[in-house]
Amino acid sequence: MFKKTIAAAATAAALMMTPTTAAAASQDEQVRKLDIMLMVTSLRCRMGSDDFQPQYRKFSASHITALNAAARRLESGLVARHGKKGAARALDRISVGMANQYGQGHPWLGCAELKEITTDLAQSKDPAILAQAADELLGPAPRSGGRWARR
Repeated sequence: MFKKTIAAAATAAALMMTPTTAAAASQDEQVRKLDIMLMVTSLRCRMGSDDFQPQYRKFSASHITALNAAARRLESGLVARHGKKGAARALDRISVGMANQYGQGHPWLGCAELKEITTDLAQSKDPAILAQAADELLGPAPRSGGRWARR
């Protein structure tokens, strides 16, 4: 009975979530994933000539407020849907999944391109740029043109 009540409450909460709220939650998750991808790939590229750990640190410092806000909103949404323990597990799954996905490198960008992109992102103070970069860098290879497309 208790499980059915939780399931019903979770379903009701999901139905009450407006498209704007769902889109914001998805955007927060994408921004978090972008940060993880850049961190993991910067670690992978650190031994070569295209080491971009300094650029990643600048990126992180430039966008710390937006990155932390997205992480807090993501966690808050997960707590509302899954409870505190469930949210912690969900965040771990997201983080580990991203680390595993990019541990062998980005599927269509090399260290040199990632260094250039991270440099560009570090120079921007616009938090909206994070969502745009996440959309373009975390999906399939673009066929043409986005700002962060093949360089």
